[in-house]
Amino acid sequence: MLMSRERRPAIRTLRGWAISVLNEAEAISECGEHGWMRDRGDPHAHERAFDVARQYPPEGYSPEAAAVAIAEVLESIGDTCPECPAEEIV
Repeated sequence: MLMSRERRPAIRTLRGWAISVLNEAEAISECGEHGWMRDRGDPHAHERAFDVARQYPPEGYSPEAAAVAIAEVLESIGDTCPECPAEEIV
């Protein structure tokens, strides 16, 4: 007998949701060589991500919790890839 399972949500954690929102808002990008997330430093993209968090939080979370998740992800990443060689400033 074929048994069906409930479909899992595409994003399983609040952090995963926040990363997805930041990526869609183009606030973060991925290092093409190493895969690390990098903050693009675009304040308008950051604000778009916060707007999405406040207006469309994931099911089961408050708008405030969603906005905090966005802020925590932004605080946890830098604007450079830790594995890429640093460019020398002349």
